Amino acid sequence: MLSDNGNRTPRRRRQSPRLDQPDFHKTYLADPQSDVEEHVMPDRVLSAELMRQHREIAAAIECFVGKLDGGDRQPELLRATMDALRRHIYLEETFVFPPIRKAGIMKPVFVMMHEHGQLWRTMEALTRLLADRTGGPRFDATCDQLLDQLHGHNFKEEPVVYLHADYDLPPPTSAQLTRFVVTGRIPDGWVCQQAGTKRGR
Repeated sequence: MLSDNGNRTPRRRRQSPRLDQPDFHKTYLADPQSDVEEHVMPDRVLSAELMRQHREIAAAIECFVGKLDGGDRQPELLRATMDALRRHIYLEETFVFPPIRKAGIMKPVFVMMHEHGQLWRTMEALTRLLADRTGGPRFDATCDQLLDQLHGHNFKEEPVVYLHADYDLPPPTSAQLTRFVVTGRIPDGWVCQQAGTKRGR
């Protein structure tokens, strides 16, 4: 963000985890089939795994924004993080939301899917800006928008929806979700239901 005199104004840091080591890239952002043992979830409820993904994705976006503040633009970090967020949205809409909705938790799931659409459209805007090599205030503002949307979404989703992930998912679905966390890939061209757009294949 630029100040009135044209200098970049440091942003106020949020209290989410910072990403100061490469572990995130070695695990969640990297090829999901690598380092499989680190992804297995023994003695861990599904909600804890989903929240871990929230923390790591938000931390990676904050890391990217922090590097922007220092004049160091790393598009590969943002692209990898957005891929991770799209994958997270896919696993929720494919494995988590349907059985929760079937259990009667309708309105919260509808709100979460609407917010997925907002996140998706913001990521598409950032993808276009990266492709056009567009920087400056517009790019900064769109990064901030994605981070704000993600924080607001996570704040609502974790206490309202994720509790049901531990109790309302039938065992076969829970097993499918666990396998997807370890090795799954988002299908080419998939978009979330409320995105209102299509990705090129």
